[in-house]
Amino acid sequence: MELLQQMTYSAVENLKRMLCIPSVSFEEEKRSVFLFASLQERAMRLDKLQKRNDRIVVGKLENNIILYRDNFSAEKQTLMLNSHIDTVAPAPTYSFDPFAPFEKDGCIYGLGSNDDGGSVVSQIEAFFYLNGERDNDAVAPENLNVNLMLVLTAEEERSGSNGMARFVETFEPKPNCAIIGEPTGMQAAVAERGLLVIDGTAHGVSGHAARNEGVNALYIALDDINTLHNYRFEKKSPLMGDVKLSVTQMNCGTAHNVVPAEAKFVVDIRPTEQYGNAEILELLQKEVKSTLVARNLKNRSSATPSEHFLMETVRKMGIGTQISATTSDWMKIPWPAIKMGPGDSARSHKADEFIRIQEIEDAIKGYINFIKNI
Repeated sequence: MELLQQMTYSAVENLKRMLCIPSVSFEEEKRSVFLFASLQERAMRLDKLQKRNDRIVVGKLENNIILYRDNFSAEKQTLMLNSHIDTVAPAPTYSFDPFAPFEKDGCIYGLGSNDDGGSVVSQIEAFFYLNGERDNDAVAPENLNVNLMLVLTAEEERSGSNGMARFVETFEPKPNCAIIGEPTGMQAAVAERGLLVIDGTAHGVSGHAARNEGVNALYIALDDINTLHNYRFEKKSPLMGDVKLSVTQMNCGTAHNVVPAEAKFVVDIRPTEQYGNAEILELLQKEVKSTLVARNLKNRSSATPSEHFLMETVRKMGIGTQISATTSDWMKIPWPAIKMGPGDSARSHKADEFIRIQEIEDAIKGYINFIKNI
Protein backbone atom coordinates (compact mmCIF):
# COMPACT_ATOMS: atom_id res chain seq x y z
CA MET A 1 0.00 0.00 0.00
CA GLU A 2 1.51 3.33 -1.02
CA LEU A 3 2.03 6.13 1.49
CA LEU A 4 -1.00 8.24 0.57
CA GLN A 5 -3.28 5.21 0.70
CA GLN A 6 -1.92 4.33 4.14
CA MET A 7 -2.68 7.82 5.41
CA THR A 8 -6.14 7.74 3.84
CA TYR A 9 -6.89 4.39 5.48
CA SER A 10 -5.70 5.78 8.83
CA ALA A 11 -7.88 8.88 8.41
CA VAL A 12 -10.99 6.89 7.46
CA GLU A 13 -10.62 4.52 10.41
CA ASN A 14 -10.08 7.47 12.72
CA LEU A 15 -13.18 9.16 11.28
CA LYS A 16 -15.33 6.08 11.89
CA ARG A 17 -14.20 5.85 15.51
CA MET A 18 -14.77 9.56 16.01
CA LEU A 19 -18.28 9.59 14.53
CA CYS A 20 -19.40 6.86 16.94
CA ILE A 21 -19.01 9.37 19.78
CA PRO A 22 -21.81 11.98 19.85
CA SER A 23 -20.37 15.50 19.90
CA VAL A 24 -23.25 17.93 19.51
CA SER A 25 -22.04 21.47 20.15
CA PHE A 26 -21.52 22.15 23.89
CA GLU A 27 -21.46 18.36 24.48
CA GLU A 28 -18.04 17.52 23.02
CA GLU A 29 -16.28 16.20 26.13
CA LYS A 30 -16.33 12.48 25.26
CA ARG A 31 -15.06 13.04 21.72
CA SER A 32 -12.45 15.49 22.98
CA VAL A 33 -11.18 12.97 25.55
CA PHE A 34 -10.99 10.27 22.88
CA LEU A 35 -9.06 12.46 20.44
CA PHE A 36 -6.73 13.81 23.11
CA ALA A 37 -5.79 10.31 24.27
CA SER A 38 -5.29 8.91 20.76
CA LEU A 39 -3.27 11.91 19.57
CA GLN A 40 -1.15 11.94 22.71
CA GLU A 41 -0.34 8.26 22.21
CA ARG A 42 0.49 8.86 18.55
CA ALA A 43 2.74 11.81 19.37
CA MET A 44 4.57 9.90 22.10
CA ARG A 45 5.12 6.97 19.74
CA LEU A 46 6.58 9.29 17.11
CA ASP A 47 8.81 11.08 19.62
CA LYS A 48 10.17 7.76 20.84
CA LEU A 49 10.83 6.58 17.30
CA GLN A 50 12.54 9.78 16.13
CA LYS A 51 14.69 10.40 19.22
CA ARG A 52 14.81 14.14 18.49
CA ASN A 53 15.81 16.85 20.95
CA ASP A 54 12.30 18.30 20.77
CA ARG A 55 8.86 16.76 21.14
CA ILE A 56 5.28 17.18 20.00
CA VAL A 57 3.23 18.83 22.70
CA VAL A 58 -0.39 17.66 22.93
CA GLY A 59 -2.43 20.08 25.02
CA LYS A 60 -6.08 20.33 26.04
CA LEU A 61 -7.87 23.60 26.76
CA GLU A 62 -11.49 22.99 27.78
CA ASN A 63 -12.55 20.61 24.95
CA ASN A 64 -10.07 22.06 22.45
CA ILE A 65 -6.98 20.04 21.50
CA ILE A 66 -3.70 21.69 20.49
CA LEU A 67 -0.61 20.04 18.97
CA TYR A 68 2.74 21.68 18.17
CA ARG A 69 6.48 21.09 18.48
CA ASP A 70 8.10 22.68 21.49
CA ASN A 71 11.02 24.22 19.56
CA PHE A 72 9.24 26.79 17.40
CA SER A 73 11.63 28.82 15.30
CA ALA A 74 11.39 32.51 16.15
CA GLU A 75 12.38 33.28 12.56
CA LYS A 76 9.31 31.56 11.10
CA GLN A 77 5.63 32.38 10.99
CA THR A 78 3.39 29.84 12.72
CA LEU A 79 0.60 28.30 10.64
CA MET A 80 -2.42 26.86 12.43
CA LEU A 81 -4.36 23.99 10.92
CA ASN A 82 -7.83 24.22 12.44
CA SER A 83 -11.03 22.23 12.22
CA HIS A 84 -13.88 21.64 14.66
CA ILE A 85 -14.93 18.49 16.49
CA ASP A 86 -18.54 19.44 17.29
CA THR A 87 -21.66 18.88 15.20
CA VAL A 88 -25.18 20.21 14.96
CA ALA A 89 -27.97 18.06 16.40
CA PRO A 90 -29.05 15.30 14.00
CA ALA A 91 -31.96 16.08 11.69
CA PRO A 92 -35.11 14.04 12.50
CA THR A 93 -35.23 12.71 8.93
CA TYR A 94 -32.10 10.53 9.14
CA SER A 95 -32.72 7.15 7.51
CA PHE A 96 -30.11 5.50 9.75
CA ASP A 97 -28.60 5.95 13.20
CA PRO A 98 -26.52 9.16 12.81
CA PHE A 99 -24.05 7.88 15.43
CA ALA A 100 -23.47 4.52 13.74
CA PRO A 101 -21.15 5.42 10.83
CA PHE A 102 -20.76 3.05 7.93
CA GLU A 103 -18.97 2.82 4.59
CA LYS A 104 -20.89 2.40 1.34
CA ASP A 105 -19.99 3.02 -2.31
CA GLY A 106 -16.79 4.87 -1.45
CA CYS A 107 -18.44 7.14 1.12
CA ILE A 108 -18.47 7.38 4.90
CA TYR A 109 -21.93 8.12 6.27
CA GLY A 110 -22.62 9.65 9.69
CA LEU A 111 -23.41 12.89 11.49
CA GLY A 112 -20.44 15.26 11.18
CA SER A 113 -18.66 13.22 8.52
CA ASN A 114 -18.69 16.14 6.07
CA ASP A 115 -18.88 18.99 8.59
CA ASP A 116 -16.31 18.76 9.96
CA GLY A 117 -14.94 15.25 10.43
CA GLY A 118 -13.28 15.03 7.03
CA SER A 119 -11.21 18.13 7.76
CA VAL A 120 -10.32 16.91 11.27
CA VAL A 121 -8.87 13.57 10.17
CA SER A 122 -7.21 14.98 7.04
CA GLN A 123 -5.45 17.70 9.02
CA ILE A 124 -4.32 15.16 11.62
CA GLU A 125 -2.67 13.04 8.91
CA ALA A 126 -1.05 16.08 7.29
CA PHE A 127 0.28 17.33 10.63
CA PHE A 128 1.92 14.03 11.55
CA TYR A 129 3.29 13.48 8.04
CA LEU A 130 4.90 16.92 8.05
CA ASN A 131 6.42 16.07 11.42
CA GLY A 132 8.13 13.04 9.89
CA GLU A 133 5.80 10.22 10.98
CA ARG A 134 5.61 8.39 7.66
CA ASP A 135 8.86 9.39 5.99
CA ASN A 136 11.30 10.81 8.51
CA ASP A 137 14.20 11.07 6.05
CA ALA A 138 12.26 13.09 3.47
CA VAL A 139 10.12 15.25 5.77
CA ALA A 140 11.31 17.18 8.80
CA PRO A 141 9.61 20.18 10.46
CA GLU A 142 12.77 22.29 10.26
CA ASN A 143 12.64 22.02 6.45
CA LEU A 144 9.26 23.77 6.32
CA ASN A 145 9.05 27.53 5.94
CA VAL A 146 6.50 27.74 8.77
CA ASN A 147 6.08 26.38 12.26
CA LEU A 148 3.06 24.08 12.30
CA MET A 149 0.27 23.91 14.85
CA LEU A 150 -2.89 21.76 14.84
CA VAL A 151 -5.90 23.09 16.75
CA LEU A 152 -9.12 21.07 16.97
CA THR A 153 -11.84 23.26 18.42
CA ALA A 154 -15.18 22.77 20.14
CA GLU A 155 -18.37 24.87 20.11
CA GLU A 156 -17.93 26.09 16.53
CA GLU A 157 -21.51 25.35 15.48
CA ARG A 158 -22.93 27.57 18.23
CA SER A 159 -20.15 30.19 18.43
CA GLY A 160 -19.49 29.27 22.04
CA SER A 161 -17.06 31.09 24.32
CA ASN A 162 -15.05 27.97 25.20
CA GLY A 163 -14.04 27.06 21.66
CA MET A 164 -11.81 29.10 19.36
CA ALA A 165 -12.53 32.23 21.38
CA ARG A 166 -10.97 30.66 24.48
CA PHE A 167 -7.93 29.51 22.49
CA VAL A 168 -7.36 32.99 21.04
CA GLU A 169 -7.71 34.68 24.42
CA THR A 170 -5.57 32.41 26.57
CA PHE A 171 -3.28 30.01 24.72
CA GLU A 172 0.43 30.48 24.08
CA PRO A 173 2.21 30.25 21.70
CA LYS A 174 -0.14 31.90 19.25
CA PRO A 175 -0.17 31.31 15.49
CA ASN A 176 0.29 34.04 12.89
CA CYS A 177 -2.09 32.66 10.25
CA ALA A 178 -4.44 29.74 9.68
CA ILE A 179 -6.03 27.25 7.34
CA ILE A 180 -9.58 26.74 8.59
CA GLY A 181 -10.80 23.29 7.62
CA GLU A 182 -14.40 23.40 6.38
CA PRO A 183 -16.08 21.61 3.45
CA THR A 184 -15.04 23.74 0.46
CA GLY A 185 -14.10 20.97 -1.98
CA MET A 186 -10.47 21.96 -1.25
CA GLN A 187 -10.99 25.30 -2.93
CA ALA A 188 -9.67 28.24 -0.94
CA ALA A 189 -12.31 30.52 0.53
CA VAL A 190 -10.46 33.83 0.65
CA ALA A 191 -13.24 35.83 2.28
CA GLU A 192 -16.12 35.04 4.58
CA ARG A 193 -19.19 37.06 5.37
CA GLY A 194 -19.83 37.83 9.01
CA LEU A 195 -23.10 37.47 10.88
CA LEU A 196 -25.02 40.17 12.71
CA VAL A 197 -28.45 39.34 14.16
CA ILE A 198 -30.47 42.30 15.42
CA ASP A 199 -33.64 42.25 17.52
CA GLY A 200 -35.88 45.19 16.70
CA THR A 201 -38.65 46.43 19.01
CA ALA A 202 -41.23 49.02 17.97
CA HIS A 203 -42.95 50.80 20.87
CA GLY A 204 -46.51 52.09 20.70
CA VAL A 205 -49.46 52.61 23.06
CA SER A 206 -52.13 49.97 23.54
CA GLY A 207 -55.80 50.74 23.07
CA HIS A 208 -59.14 49.27 22.02
CA ALA A 209 -59.29 48.64 18.29
CA ALA A 210 -63.00 49.59 18.13
CA ARG A 211 -62.42 53.08 19.54
CA ASN A 212 -59.43 54.04 17.40
CA GLU A 213 -57.25 54.37 20.50
CA GLY A 214 -53.53 54.05 21.05
CA VAL A 215 -50.46 54.11 18.84
CA ASN A 216 -50.09 50.97 16.77
CA ALA A 217 -46.61 49.49 17.23
CA LEU A 218 -47.22 47.16 14.30
CA TYR A 219 -47.44 50.09 11.88
CA ILE A 220 -44.23 51.55 13.31
CA ALA A 221 -42.50 48.20 12.85
CA LEU A 222 -43.78 47.85 9.28
CA ASP A 223 -42.51 51.32 8.37
CA ASP A 224 -39.12 50.48 9.87
CA ILE A 225 -38.99 47.11 8.12
CA ASN A 226 -39.70 48.85 4.82
CA THR A 227 -36.93 51.35 5.58
CA LEU A 228 -34.49 48.52 6.27
CA HIS A 229 -35.59 46.69 3.13
CA ASN A 230 -34.75 49.72 1.01
CA TYR A 231 -31.56 50.70 2.86
CA ARG A 232 -28.33 50.53 0.86
CA PHE A 233 -24.86 50.54 2.40
CA GLU A 234 -22.50 52.91 0.61
CA LYS A 235 -19.30 50.88 0.75
CA LYS A 236 -19.08 47.83 -1.49
CA SER A 237 -16.57 45.03 -0.95
CA PRO A 238 -14.40 44.22 -3.99
CA LEU A 239 -14.57 40.55 -2.94
CA MET A 240 -18.07 40.10 -1.51
CA GLY A 241 -20.15 42.91 -2.95
CA ASP A 242 -22.88 44.53 -0.84
CA VAL A 243 -23.81 43.88 2.76
CA LYS A 244 -26.86 41.56 2.77
CA LEU A 245 -29.80 42.46 5.01
CA SER A 246 -33.01 40.47 5.50
CA VAL A 247 -35.86 40.78 7.99
CA THR A 248 -36.63 37.16 8.81
CA GLN A 249 -39.07 37.11 11.76
CA MET A 250 -41.87 39.17 13.28
CA ASN A 251 -44.04 38.85 16.39
CA CYS A 252 -46.84 41.16 17.45
CA GLY A 253 -50.19 41.40 19.17
CA THR A 254 -52.14 39.63 21.91
CA ALA A 255 -55.76 39.81 20.70
CA HIS A 256 -57.74 40.86 17.64
CA ASN A 257 -59.31 43.84 19.40
CA VAL A 258 -56.22 45.28 21.09
CA VAL A 259 -53.98 47.82 19.38
CA PRO A 260 -50.49 46.39 20.00
CA ALA A 261 -48.15 48.39 22.22
CA GLU A 262 -45.12 46.43 21.08
CA ALA A 263 -43.98 44.72 17.89
CA LYS A 264 -40.80 42.69 17.57
CA PHE A 265 -38.83 41.68 14.49
CA VAL A 266 -35.49 40.05 13.70
CA VAL A 267 -32.94 41.25 11.15
CA ASP A 268 -30.32 38.90 9.67
CA ILE A 269 -27.30 40.77 8.29
CA ARG A 270 -24.30 39.28 6.48
CA PRO A 271 -21.57 41.94 6.67
CA THR A 272 -18.50 42.37 4.49
CA GLU A 273 -15.04 43.49 5.56
CA GLN A 274 -16.01 47.09 4.72
CA TYR A 275 -18.04 47.53 7.92
CA GLY A 276 -17.69 46.60 11.56
CA ASN A 277 -20.79 45.15 13.20
CA ALA A 278 -21.09 48.01 15.69
CA GLU A 279 -20.87 50.47 12.80
CA ILE A 280 -23.72 48.71 10.97
CA LEU A 281 -25.89 48.78 14.09
CA GLU A 282 -25.27 52.51 14.54
CA LEU A 283 -26.06 53.31 10.90
CA LEU A 284 -29.35 51.41 10.97
CA GLN A 285 -30.49 52.80 14.32
CA LYS A 286 -30.32 56.31 12.86
CA GLU A 287 -32.79 55.28 10.14
CA VAL A 288 -35.59 53.74 12.24
CA LYS A 289 -37.85 54.51 15.23
CA SER A 290 -37.67 50.98 16.64
CA THR A 291 -35.01 50.08 19.19
CA LEU A 292 -32.32 47.85 17.65
CA VAL A 293 -30.25 45.51 19.84
CA ALA A 294 -27.49 43.25 18.49
CA ARG A 295 -27.31 39.72 19.85
CA ASN A 296 -23.56 39.54 19.25
CA LEU A 297 -21.13 42.03 17.74
CA LYS A 298 -18.18 39.61 17.53
CA ASN A 299 -19.15 37.59 14.43
CA ARG A 300 -17.26 39.78 12.01
CA SER A 301 -16.49 39.39 8.33
CA SER A 302 -13.05 38.16 7.24
CA ALA A 303 -10.92 38.60 4.13
CA THR A 304 -7.39 37.43 3.34
CA PRO A 305 -4.93 40.18 2.31
CA SER A 306 -3.96 39.52 -1.31
CA GLU A 307 -0.26 39.99 -0.56
CA HIS A 308 -0.16 37.43 2.28
CA PHE A 309 1.88 34.28 1.66
CA LEU A 310 -1.24 32.14 2.01
CA MET A 311 -2.71 33.92 -1.01
CA GLU A 312 0.61 33.73 -2.84
CA THR A 313 0.61 29.96 -2.31
CA VAL A 314 -2.99 29.69 -3.51
CA ARG A 315 -2.04 31.48 -6.73
CA LYS A 316 1.21 29.54 -7.17
CA MET A 317 -0.60 26.20 -6.89
CA GLY A 318 -3.52 27.25 -9.08
CA ILE A 319 -6.08 26.51 -6.38
CA GLY A 320 -9.60 27.69 -7.13
CA THR A 321 -10.99 30.40 -4.88
CA GLN A 322 -14.43 31.22 -3.56
CA ILE A 323 -16.24 33.60 -1.23
CA SER A 324 -17.85 31.79 1.69
CA ALA A 325 -21.45 32.63 2.52
CA THR A 326 -21.27 30.67 5.79
CA THR A 327 -19.49 31.56 9.01
CA SER A 328 -16.80 29.54 10.78
CA ASP A 329 -14.11 29.87 13.45
CA TRP A 330 -12.37 32.24 11.02
CA MET A 331 -14.48 35.09 12.36
CA LYS A 332 -13.04 34.56 15.86
CA ILE A 333 -9.36 34.84 14.97
CA PRO A 334 -7.33 38.03 14.45
CA TRP A 335 -4.89 36.46 11.96
CA PRO A 336 -4.92 36.10 8.15
CA ALA A 337 -6.49 32.84 7.01
CA ILE A 338 -8.04 30.86 4.23
CA LYS A 339 -10.83 28.32 4.58
CA MET A 340 -10.12 25.04 2.81
CA GLY A 341 -11.18 21.47 3.43
CA PRO A 342 -12.73 18.30 1.99
CA GLY A 343 -16.43 17.81 1.37
CA ASP A 344 -19.30 19.92 0.10
CA SER A 345 -20.95 22.66 2.14
CA ALA A 346 -24.30 21.72 0.60
CA ARG A 347 -24.23 18.44 2.59
CA SER A 348 -23.78 20.16 5.93
CA HIS A 349 -26.58 20.21 8.53
CA LYS A 350 -28.69 17.78 6.48
CA ALA A 351 -29.91 14.24 7.09
CA ASP A 352 -27.83 11.27 5.88
CA GLU A 353 -24.62 13.30 5.85
CA PHE A 354 -21.62 11.74 4.11
CA ILE A 355 -18.13 12.39 2.79
CA ARG A 356 -16.34 10.61 -0.02
CA ILE A 357 -13.16 8.70 0.82
CA GLN A 358 -11.57 10.19 -2.30
CA GLU A 359 -12.24 13.66 -0.89
CA ILE A 360 -10.31 12.75 2.26
CA GLU A 361 -7.40 11.40 0.22
CA ASP A 362 -7.33 14.54 -1.91
CA ALA A 363 -7.41 16.72 1.21
CA ILE A 364 -4.48 14.95 2.88
CA LYS A 365 -2.44 15.38 -0.28
CA GLY A 366 -3.69 18.94 -0.75
CA TYR A 367 -2.81 20.10 2.76
CA ILE A 368 0.66 18.55 2.58
CA ASN A 369 1.47 20.03 -0.82
CA PHE A 370 0.13 23.44 0.16
CA ILE A 371 2.26 23.66 3.30
CA LYS A 372 5.36 22.39 1.48
CA ASN A 373 4.88 25.13 -1.12
CA ILE A 374 4.67 28.00 1.35
